[in-house]
Amino acid sequence: MAVELKDLTKADDNYSQWYNELVVKAGLAENSAVRGCMVIKPYGYAIWEKMQAALDKMFKDTGHQNAYFPLFIPKSFFSKEAHHVEGFAKECAVVTHYRLKNDPEGKGVVVDPDAKLEEELIVRPTSETIIWNTYKNWIQSYRDLPILCNQWANVVRWEMRTRLFLRTAEFLWQEGHTAHATREEAIAEAEKMINVYKTFAEDYMSLPVIVGHKSPNERFAGAEDTLTIEALMQDGKALQSGTSHFLGQNFAKAFDVQYVNKEGKLEYVWATSWGVSTRLMGALIMAHSDNNGLVLPPKLAPIQVVLVPIYKGEEQLKMMAERMNAIADELKAKGISVKVDLRDNVRSGFKFAEYELKGVPVRLALGPRDMENGTIELARRDTLTKETVPQEGLTDRIVALLDEIQANIFRKALDFRNSMITRVDTWDEFVDVLNNKGGFISAHWDGTVETEVAIKEATKATIRCIPLDSVEEEGKCVFTGKPSHRRVLFARSY
Repeated sequence: MAVELKDLTKADDNYSQWYNELVVKAGLAENSAVRGCMVIKPYGYAIWEKMQAALDKMFKDTGHQNAYFPLFIPKSFFSKEAHHVEGFAKECAVVTHYRLKNDPEGKGVVVDPDAKLEEELIVRPTSETIIWNTYKNWIQSYRDLPILCNQWANVVRWEMRTRLFLRTAEFLWQEGHTAHATREEAIAEAEKMINVYKTFAEDYMSLPVIVGHKSPNERFAGAEDTLTIEALMQDGKALQSGTSHFLGQNFAKAFDVQYVNKEGKLEYVWATSWGVSTRLMGALIMAHSDNNGLVLPPKLAPIQVVLVPIYKGEEQLKMMAERMNAIADELKAKGISVKVDLRDNVRSGFKFAEYELKGVPVRLALGPRDMENGTIELARRDTLTKETVPQEGLTDRIVALLDEIQANIFRKALDFRNSMITRVDTWDEFVDVLNNKGGFISAHWDGTVETEVAIKEATKATIRCIPLDSVEEEGKCVFTGKPSHRRVLFARSY
């Protein structure tokens, strides 16, 4: 289906509208008939599949296995971990009946009141409770540990304000849930997985991230510690892009999951959970794209190279198609995903704009003069530059170029991120930077929830993380003036 680029709002004019239009115009996703839910279209899903494949390999390389747990969770399970239920209660969708019947008044169908469930079911917002109820049956001895499970699934969190990929009532994700014999093993697991996410974000998404601890007020409900990767979008807002939680023994105690240790004594199991979601799609779009459309890192681009003929008449097209297919075969042999666009119902200029919009990293255009001279026009999406190059040696050139583009996209995002970290020491500086520059603000905080909440209420800025590499530094809290021992990162966020 043809893609229409015209009238794409400029990012500088209205960033939010630019993002919403780009998601739809680039064929990534669209709103569905179900309020707050989205349809991920084939091109968008192809990017998610590439993300899945890379992450899945990284999980398995670190010893994890995939499993699948039920979509429905008995309501009573949620009441067993008080902080957990408090954190998710407002977002839960609840199943109360299991059957419909024809309306006796002839107005369609109604819920059958005789089909009320004995116990209501929660449509999973996250799976800790159902999984730890299951782990109770799997774990008896220290020999059964560790359990390193991951599941790819959908979850439902009944959001009132939604935006495609960033916040929807239903979304796709993976959630790892692990069980360990000791506190130290569980903490090491949580740290290992946040670093897996960091590696994925930077090596595949070309997205620089800051790793740190969430403040107690921002932790996952039921966790003793939450580690996060925080990224910065081009509008200066932060995006939490992945989290890894040390759950202590909270869920083990709630579901009575104990094991016999080597000394023959019963102990409660230690736990972690960790996850990333289709929110990464939003991060990918907002971190790199421009007013011409998507800019995709080659490692995640469904189409890495597109070939477009510039021709007159069927005879020329036939000759060019033969040459382009030969080039495509050479590229495919190197593991590069290629499309040869031979459509005759749209002009080449339209195709150029379409592939810019879709973020294809490299575009090759072949014209009559190129056929004579053994050359081809090569255009880069990341820099919007083009040059005429020899067809000879083209495959090796493109293999190297894709690596260069991947690195360049990361370098550009890193330079931007670094330029948007500002150290401030006073409240006036804090407010001025937040309102006029944005980005991450490195500032002292007195460590209290009261101050954190007050800053959020005054500015809508939150503590994004306490960076892992932060050093002790004596100072005064920017809000209260009370003593502080290290800086934290604040930002407005998605």
